[in-house]
Amino acid sequence: MMERYQEIERSIIKKFRKNIWAKFVKAVKEYELVQENDKIMVCISGGKDSFLLAKCMEELQKHSKVNFSCHYVVMDPGYNEVNRKLIEENAKILNVKVEIFESDIFDIVKDVDRSPCYLCARMRRGCLYNKAKELGCNKIALGHHFDDVIETTLLAMFYSSEIKTMLPKLHSENFEGLELIRPLYLVKEEDVEAWKKYNDLTFLNCACRFTENVKTEDTSSKREEMKQLIKKLRENNPRVDNNIFKALDNINLNCILGYKKDGEYKSFLDEY
Repeated sequence: MMERYQEIERSIIKKFRKNIWAKFVKAVKEYELVQENDKIMVCISGGKDSFLLAKCMEELQKHSKVNFSCHYVVMDPGYNEVNRKLIEENAKILNVKVEIFESDIFDIVKDVDRSPCYLCARMRRGCLYNKAKELGCNKIALGHHFDDVIETTLLAMFYSSEIKTMLPKLHSENFEGLELIRPLYLVKEEDVEAWKKYNDLTFLNCACRFTENVKTEDTSSKREEMKQLIKKLRENNPRVDNNIFKALDNINLNCILGYKKDGEYKSFLDEY
């Protein structure tokens, strides 16, 4: 008889081999996310994506010929007792040996009138970078997936008037020697959800104090708006999300008005 965590691990390799494991491995190889002697801090927020990432990274260590190490970290920005306990219980169920460290981010941003989510995200990222440096890690792995990439692209177009997306890896601008990687880059959220349901797992959805206290439609995120838009578009074109993703790797510079590179703007008129 296998332990429950072993059954969950097996489901990634067997049941979800095509939609999760193969896509995870493809992203790692195609985007060169993991290299020899890497020391990677895997960030676990408590949600389904980051816990799946942790299990995939564990499996990669078992099967990969590349020698690397992982440190699994949970930053507690001020979770309530119930949410903190759920994270700890899931870590035990999944047999992920996590280090939990505290910060007071929720206390700092809870009274911010404008853009508390933006400030919270920046502060969380800073805390994680500092923790990675403390641990001597050269990379930070986050659980962003395929749908996050598509939604980020549409958000940039609709609300920032620019075409850009979430990259599979990038160098930190403020922490020299640190690189951020996204190994679930090609994995779709629906498959993460299917893995969660198949294994009868319950994870944190959103543990933010702001959304705990405010439940009106006015506070629904712009990201959720993009999620619903893509869902609607998929009714007429089932591959619309794949097409958006492919377009980001197939930009025709001969047919755009202009682009920016390293802060410098180039117009089509420059070479007309």
